Parts: sequence; structure tokens; C-alpha cells
Amino acid sequence: MNTIKRISLLTGLAMSICFAVKAQNLKDADQAFEAGKYFTAIEYYKKVLPKVKKKEEKARIHFQVAQSYRFIGDWKNAESWYTRVTKTGYPDDRATLYLAQAKLFNEKYDEALIEFQKYKVAVPDDVAAANGIKACENAQAWKEQPTRWRVENVAQINSKEFDFSPAYSDRRHNALIITSKREGQSSSKTDPNTGRMYSDMFETRVDKNGKWSVPAPVPTVNGPFNDGSAQLNKKTDKMYFTRCNEAKKTVTHCKIYMAERKGNGWGEPVLIDFGLETATLDSFNFRHPAVSADEMTMVFSSDMSDGNQGRQNNTSDLWMSKYDKKTRKWSKPVNLGSEINTERREGFPFIRENGTLYFSSDGHAGMGGLDVFSATWDANANKWTKVENMKSPVNSPADDFGIIFDGLKERGFLTSNRSGGKGQDDIWSFYYQQCTIEVDTYIYDCNFNIPVKNATARCVGSDGTAVEVKTDAFGKAKIRLLPEVDYIITAITDSAQSAKGTRYLAAADKVKISTRGAENDLNEKFEKTYSAAICCVLPEENIKLPAVLYEVDRYALLPQSKDSLNVLYNILMSNPGTVIELGSHTDCRGSDQKNLVLSENRAKACVDYLVKEKGINPDRLRAKGFGETRPLKLVDGTQLTEKYISSIKDKKEQERLHQLNRRTTFRVISWDFKDPKAPKTDRSINRPVIRDSFWGDGDLTDDKTTD
Repeated sequence: MNTIKRISLLTGLAMSICFAVKAQNLKDADQAFEAGKYFTAIEYYKKVLPKVKKKEEKARIHFQVAQSYRFIGDWKNAESWYTRVTKTGYPDDRATLYLAQAKLFNEKYDEALIEFQKYKVAVPDDVAAANGIKACENAQAWKEQPTRWRVENVAQINSKEFDFSPAYSDRRHNALIITSKREGQSSSKTDPNTGRMYSDMFETRVDKNGKWSVPAPVPTVNGPFNDGSAQLNKKTDKMYFTRCNEAKKTVTHCKIYMAERKGNGWGEPVLIDFGLETATLDSFNFRHPAVSADEMTMVFSSDMSDGNQGRQNNTSDLWMSKYDKKTRKWSKPVNLGSEINTERREGFPFIRENGTLYFSSDGHAGMGGLDVFSATWDANANKWTKVENMKSPVNSPADDFGIIFDGLKERGFLTSNRSGGKGQDDIWSFYYQQCTIEVDTYIYDCNFNIPVKNATARCVGSDGTAVEVKTDAFGKAKIRLLPEVDYIITAITDSAQSAKGTRYLAAADKVKISTRGAENDLNEKFEKTYSAAICCVLPEENIKLPAVLYEVDRYALLPQSKDSLNVLYNILMSNPGTVIELGSHTDCRGSDQKNLVLSENRAKACVDYLVKEKGINPDRLRAKGFGETRPLKLVDGTQLTEKYISSIKDKKEQERLHQLNRRTTFRVISWDFKDPKAPKTDRSINRPVIRDSFWGDGDLTDDKTTD
């Protein structure tokens, strides 16, 4: 046992000495840097630095360390080392540029702006200076006025390590494949580029409660080095992904592979060579594949030297390849051109089902780091155009990339290493928050202008939605609306009663509201409120209709009287269970018998109109003539009897009072009528889908996913 311990100690000591010797060799550090093994390069440079005497060489090493930190995405250390570089008098003006970018990434906007301005003076022709200055302005302005996208960290599936590039892995989009450097991957080796584990693909599923499972490694497709940035076709039976194989002392290159689903697993990955020569495939990187919904187009990222930006460190372009069904091969790639590609990095593309291309870039004007952009497919020009930044909060001063959309739904997932995350790169969910458009409905008593509680405000939209909301003690009901929809709001009073327990008649009035164009008239909180007031009648006594006119001593309706009776028709239609007694009254002039007969005929004339011309069931109407037996009682208690009217000296006033007595009224004598021939009243409910969170109605109905 002691012998084994001694051997172990000696072996460890020997390895340490070997490492120290290597670390003292600047050539090894430079070779590690050139091979893209930045984490190893950082360790080597730091070991060598104290032994270097020349100022120029010390400055160069500082720059190489700063560059290495930048390449692995450690912007905090990058800022620190670039600051040291600028103090050494290093002659490369890029140190100022990269210091500015690091400060921008770390949200030190004012300091970053100063450095970008310095760089612009030093290198006025470099567009990076103008882009950086613009990014400082954008970052502050867009954070102060964010879009309606909402972004939330998916803490359940993130680790303290790098978690990035989500992809939907089932047809219902209830499962994700993510790329991660967490423990549990196929290799226990350390990536010399980052100093962390190699990346593998992991899968997680969401249950009916919105809880994500612990990500588990995807079998078969994970190799010994870096694998990931996968995307599946729409059928989810093919997976396209990036695999990076390594060789000692050479630059690591990545290629694109495809694997087909085999039962519950995946078949052996097959290299996609795009018809290129082996020398080309081995000399450049091919990463981040994205396929269209019809699987005929692939867009990916590559640093091929004939690209838009030319071959530089840490730069890449987006390329497109077409699938040939006959040969079952992908065509030679075509560069997407200068409208999409810049002299910096473009990568992590995603082709949405509507044809829109999403990708990340740090070459287009943004907020700093990688930003997510969209580009619209122009069928006439046969290319993607109109590149637009998705702004805050989808983008941040950090790196934002790897976006995917849930079909045509305004939601999905993306990757970001912004502050507030759980680890390095994290998976974040996003969704488009609908604007808050509401209608404040007020239902009140027509006669006394007091609120009616327990009435129902029914709101029906032109999009097929329908909701009903009860009024509160103040007669109010708030209803949420959607943009670009026409609505009709009505009052239903089947459960509304007065303080005396009397039922209200539902109002015949309908309030029309259109939210078309409402999104152009929102307040700073993306809100807009409409108002709708509807009054209801309390039929405690005979209710007078608008003037129903007849010829003198006749009962035939005049044309304008039909308009008045249409008010009653609307009330009957709004209250289909009511039976109405329709009463007619005359003034006191003429004999009692004559007035009684005349009033009965007038009441019947009203009933005939409603039955024969408007189609009301005759069983719902009763005609009653009262003649002059019920003179009108005014609000102040005065009753317009013959004696009272005769006491008035003014003849015109007398005539006005006689006219008030000549009236048509109605009262409810039953609420429970059922007409078998009447059209059924639509009281169906179809609530609008209002997305105030990532999940919508019906998203999590089943935690078992079927492919």
C-alpha cells in the first residue's frame, strides 16, 4: 500500500514538473492559442509571464491572455486583461476596441462609449467603432423602452455550467434537446478551450404541471469531444447537429452530422459533406445547422475563407444548402451575402415555419455581444432581406443566441449568458405579451341611474370568442379583449334583481367596440381601456313606450308608430322568456265606451304588428284596452284626471296633458315562457387565448408525448 502511494506521488510530481517545463515554453502557449485551446493557452501564458523581461513581449502576452478570455466568453477577465494591455502601450489598436466591447458586455455603457470613441479616432475607417457607439446608445435606449417580448430563465433545466442551443425534440414541442457541459456526458476529459467538460446533448420533457425533467444524455449521438447545437426536422425523425473532433497540436474543426431516429433512440450519425472536398471539410468549421419546415433548405455557420468576412479569428458567415431528393445529397453551400453576413460573427440560425430566418450576430448594430436578428424571406429576390434586431429584452449586452420558435406561436427558447442566470450560458424562455386591452362595462337602472349588480355582461367577438362576466355591487364588469377584433356587448339580467327583489328586463341596447388599431394607441404600459354603459328597465309598473301614433278616432298604426313598437320588439328579443301585456290608453274626451273600444283596437293593432310583421309568438302578447280609466300619474304625484286638466286655464297646456294620457304601455306578466319555435339563444362561452405567461390554455394537457 505504501509503495502504491509513493508511486502515485512520484507520478504526480513528474507530471507537475512536466507541466511546469511546458508552461515555461512560450512556443507551447502560442501553439495552444493558435489551435483554439484558449483555456490551456491562458494557463501557459500566466506561467511564462513572470519570466519574460522584454516589455514588448510582456505586452503581447497580456494581449494574448485577454484575447483568450474573450474567445471563451469570460468578459469579466477579458476586461481586466485588456485594461492591462492598454496600459502597456501595446501597439495594436484592437486592444482598445476589445476593451470597449468588454465594458459594453459588462453593462458599463459610459465607459464603453469612451473607449469606442478612442478607437474611432485611431481607426476611423473601421465600422466596428460606429457599431460599438451605436450599441452603447441602443443598449440604454432599448432597456428603457423594452418590447413586449418577455424573457424568463428556465432554472429547472439549467446548471452552473454552459447550457445552450435548445431544440424541440417531439412533435408537440413538449420536449427539448439542449447542449450542455454539465456532468454526465460521455467523456470525462476536459475541453482545453474552456477548461470545462466537453459538451453533449441532453433531453428534458415538461409534464402537465409545467415541470421539466432533469436533462438526461441523448444516447448514441454523443461522441468523446464536443457535440451539440442540434436541430430536428418538423417530423422530429431526423436530427442535425455539430460534432467537433480533436487532434493534438492542430486546430479543432467542427462538422455537421445527421442521425435518424431508431425506435426510442438514434442511429449512427452520418457526416454531411455538402459535396465539398475533404481538404475543405478538414480546414474549416461547419456548425449550427438549421433546416426549413419542408427540409429542403439548410442554413448553417462556417468560417470558409471565401465567405463574406474572409477568414479571421472567431468570425463566421451563414451559408445555405439545398437538398436534392434524387441524389439524396445536400448541394454545395452558397453564402447568404452581405445583407446577412458581416465582417464579424454570424451563427446559430433558425428557420421558422413562416420562412423567417433568425440568427445571431455581433457584426450588425446591436446591444453588444451576440444579438438575435430576424430576416424576412423575399420570394421575388430569392433571398432573406430586411435584417432587424429583436431588441430588449430578447437581446442584452451579453451574448444572446440559439433562438427557436414554437411553430407559429409567439414563443420559444433562446440562449443567453446575461446576468440573472443560473450558470454560464443558460436556456431562457420567451413569449410575446399581448397588450392589455379591456372594456369597463357599467350596467345600471334606466330610470334611477343606480348600478345593477349580478347582471351579466356578455361580450362576443368577431373572432368567435364569447365571454360572460357578472357585475359587482357597483354594476361594473371588466372584460379582457384582443386586438384587431370587433365586439358586441349586451346585458343579461336573469340573475339581477332590485332591492325589492324585482327582476330587471335585459336591455335591448348593444354596445359595439372595435379594437382594430388599438395597438397603435397604447399607453406606456401597453394598455388601453374602453367603456360600455348599458341601462336596464325595472318593470315594477306599466312602462310607457315612445309615442305610438294613430289617426284621430282611428286605430290603424301610422308608419312612425312602427318605429316605436320596434323598441318593444327588441326588448322581447332580449328577454325571450317574457310574456307581455300591451295596454292602450285614451284621454278623457268622448264617451267611456267609445274610448274603451278604441283603446282595445289600438292595443290589438300593436299586437298584430308584432306578430304578423315582426314574427313574435302570439302567445307572448296580451292586448288590453283601458280607455280613459287610468289617467297618467306624473313623477311629482299629480294624476292627469279630467278634473285636473279642466282646471288648467292655458289651452295649449291642456292639449299637452291630454296627449300624455294617450299612451301605449306594457308590463311583464310572466318570465317563464318557452317558445319551441324560437331560435336558441347562444350562451356558449369561448374564451380568448391571452398569453400573459409562457404556457397557454391546453399546452400541458398530457405529460406523455407521442411522436
